[in-house]
Formats: sequence, structure tokens, C-alpha cells
Amino acid sequence: MSVGAMGTFGRRLLLAVDARGYGSADTARQRDIQTVLPRLLSESADAAGLDRASWVRQSAGDSEFAVLPADSDEQALVETFMRRLDAGLRAHNRDRVPAAQLALRAVVHFGPASEAPNGFVGPGPVEVSRVLESDPLRRALAAAPDAALAVALTAPVFTELVAQRYTNFRPEEFREVVVEKKEYRGRAWLWVPGCDVHTLDLDDPDPDPDSDSDSGSGSSSNSGSDSGPGPASASDPGSPSGSDSGSAPAASGGGDCATNNLYGTVINGNVVFGISK
Repeated sequence: MSVGAMGTFGRRLLLAVDARGYGSADTARQRDIQTVLPRLLSESADAAGLDRASWVRQSAGDSEFAVLPADSDEQALVETFMRRLDAGLRAHNRDRVPAAQLALRAVVHFGPASEAPNGFVGPGPVEVSRVLESDPLRRALAAAPDAALAVALTAPVFTELVAQRYTNFRPEEFREVVVEKKEYRGRAWLWVPGCDVHTLDLDDPDPDPDSDSDSGSGSSSNSGSDSGPGPASASDPGSPSGSDSGSAPAASGGGDCATNNLYGTVINGNVVFGISK
């Protein structure tokens, strides 16, 4: 078999999960998440008949990216694994105060991922990362009452598996959304266990305290040029939000008299003043 310049081409089943609220948690809470997350993933894999020990995994405390072996059961990962993960999360959260509960975002993708000296390369891992950090998936988890899990399937997984009814999911249980994150633009299908995802308001500002976790800073995700869609940075120049002008009264008494005219135009919350004398 010939191997191209980029190595052997292959499509693999990819999984990514990330915990909500890790960045704002204290040390004890972070330790709890790091303890519980691997256990729940292992239990879910066992229930689905998947060998998690054979996965190539990259962990980061509150998250995990995994490349599954070529012969992995796609149906088992999408349905059995996710249902068991949701059940495990709900069991863990039972009798815990909201601040101590664990909620996860998860993405399943089937696409190009080739082995490299320090892991995997290709569009597949990039797509998984962008969908995992996308606003629609974050907002679905935040907007769903009592949700412990929000799952996104990429187009190959949904259209070829769920839409063709190879699982017990009904296609209408999923909501199609547009994903725009950094340089990536695509579509994903969201499922939130126990919730009608079509009723969720995904347009509100993201309340997730870790919404900038992939940017390496605590600033707003709209502050960078590659941070994805956000509100416009300025008002319509043809529709100024307001204006104000005034004139100071002339000085009384003798001597020179100066009149100051003050003009101000409000543009997107910033006031620009011009003063003439």
C-alpha cells in the first residue's frame, strides 16, 4: 500500500467532552470533576461495549478528546454510551446543590484523523473542537432546565446514522444549528436528554462562565477577530442612537465674552465631543 506525503489516510470515530463551570470552580471542586469525569466515561464505555483502554485519549482535567479504534461501534457510542453517561451524571448530581453538580457537553464526529508524531492531525479533530466550543451547544446546556448533558452530532453522524434510523433516536429529537467558531463554519445536530431542544432559546448571550476557555483569557469572546460571531461592534451609521447639543450662556459684566458651543453624538455607547470657542 502506497503512503502519501501526509501519511496514511483514515476516517475515525471521534469523541470530545467538556465540563461546565470548571474555570470558575475552586480547587476542591476541580479535583472532584477530575475524579468523577474519567469514572463516568469508563462506566459509559463499558455499558456500550466499548473498550476505553484502546482509545487514544488527550485529557485536560475537565475535558477529554478521544480517537476510537477503526472498528469501533458508532451506534453504541452515539446511543448507548450517551444515554448511560446522562444516567451517570444524574445519579452523581442527585442530592447535590446546584453549584456542586456536574454537567457536560459532548460531541461525536466521524471524519479524517491521521496519526502524527504527537497525536492526530486532520480536519476531524479541528471540527470536533470547534463544535464542542460552539455557542449553540453551550447555550443548549445552559438553557435546558435540570440538564446534565448536551450532545452535538456532526453531519456525517446524524445524516448517516440517526436520520437513517440506525438508532432508537427519532430524528426530530435533534435540532439542527449553524456552528461558527473561529475559522470553522458548519452544521451540527443537538440533543439534550429529557428536554425538547426545539423549545430552547439559543439566541441569548451565553451565561456559561467558561465560555472563553479555548481563548486562554478571561476577556469576552467577542474581543478577538477570530472568536466567532457576536453582536455588531457599531450601530448603523445611518441611525445614530442619539445626539445632544447645547450652548453656555454669555458671561455677564464687562470684558471679553466667550461662547462655548458643545456638540455630542452617541455612537454605540461611546460619546464623542467636539468643542469650539
